[in-house]
Amino acid sequence: MTIPTEFASLLSISDRIRRAEITSASVTQAMLGRIAALDPVYRSYTTVLAQRAMTQAERADAEIARGLWRGPLHGVPIAVKDLCNTVFAPTGAGTKLFRDWTPDYNATVVDRLEQAGAIILGKLSMTEGAYTSHHPENPGPLNPWSHDHWVGSSSTGSGAATAAGLCYGSLGSDTGGSIRFPSATCGLTGIKPTWGRVSRHGVFTLAASLDHIGPMARSAADCAALLGVIAGVDANDPTTLPDPVPNYLSHLGDNIRGLTIGIDRRFVSDEIDPQVVVALAEAEKVLVSLGAVIQEVVMPPTRKLVRGWIPFCSVETALAHRETYPSRQDEYGPDLAALIEQGLTVSGLELGDIYHERLAFSGALKTLFERVDLILVPTMPVPIPSLSRMGEYGKDPNVLERILRFTAPFDFSGSPTITLPNGMDQEGLPLSLQLIGRHCAEDLLCRAGHAFQSVTDWHTRRPM
Repeated sequence: MTIPTEFASLLSISDRIRRAEITSASVTQAMLGRIAALDPVYRSYTTVLAQRAMTQAERADAEIARGLWRGPLHGVPIAVKDLCNTVFAPTGAGTKLFRDWTPDYNATVVDRLEQAGAIILGKLSMTEGAYTSHHPENPGPLNPWSHDHWVGSSSTGSGAATAAGLCYGSLGSDTGGSIRFPSATCGLTGIKPTWGRVSRHGVFTLAASLDHIGPMARSAADCAALLGVIAGVDANDPTTLPDPVPNYLSHLGDNIRGLTIGIDRRFVSDEIDPQVVVALAEAEKVLVSLGAVIQEVVMPPTRKLVRGWIPFCSVETALAHRETYPSRQDEYGPDLAALIEQGLTVSGLELGDIYHERLAFSGALKTLFERVDLILVPTMPVPIPSLSRMGEYGKDPNVLERILRFTAPFDFSGSPTITLPNGMDQEGLPLSLQLIGRHCAEDLLCRAGHAFQSVTDWHTRRPM
């Protein structure tokens, strides 16, 4: 089956541009045409930078013709979530507050993408302030697989645009699951790197000690290419890690024979939808067929930690918004405002209790990684919820414990994860798994994800 160009992998398009089979300008023009035709429906972009993108593409073609190839992103059209500062376009972060604000410096990740020769098509829609819902004045994107189903949170535009073939990859952010949820709901691959692996300089803050920036694309290989450009220490962000960044693509094709993958049978099956359980079991068989060794483990307790995500996040969010809230409270949507209000009331004792739980979980997880290389879990406990079901979840006091069960703990620990499509549910919508690694093990996650995708085709399925 021939894959249409707009759904081809980032790396295949990169290779064709490098070998002058196609031009960056022609690919960019075609992508801009798709955006103009389809995005009025999907609403994935807040800003489209058509003229600027064409100028970048023509420059990329000229450089490549002269023998100057900047790497695998050179000439490839991508897009970035609208919480990344850009001097060439407004950075609204899904808010009414900053809707028309243009920063005077780029986010480090934006500079690194441009230095690598990537073509930035535009800025992608997101929930207000990177929390759970869109501002009432900003209608959110639609899921290309089904307009009646959840598109995830909060990197909604990144998920929709990449899945709909409106860019070859994108950047998202993850504080409680917001790279992983839209990757799961849109049939994509996503990497939440180790906390500090990617600079947050010039990126709008939701909760500073939980925020992660990472790539979303169609495959582990494409994510590896994006991550290799944006990762690394940054003098402007003192929380970035000094560890050298490996070439994530260089050992991508190495086998995973002997790799030890931990699985807690109870953790991944109790109160989990049977479709999710079956798909994970099938994925486990695939990994075993590739030579991986499954080791049964017991996960550190997560329930109390997950319950603490909202109050902990609320305090850090209140801190991030103290210059504009409550002084400009009328410009906030109800959900983000409620989160900040909660953050203003959380006691020091409550915050300290969650922090100690975070330390205990992180320490126990580190010990567990002395026995295994990776841990296998679902991304979500249920197939993609319908929008009506999400409304029901909103009335359920246990909703966070359910939805965040497999995501929030690893934001607290800062552990790197890769999200991979691993099946289809009874409605023909994507299912998803996660592999979790020890700190700075993104190279191993990319290799394991690529191995899985070399013998499965879930990541090649598309919504149209």
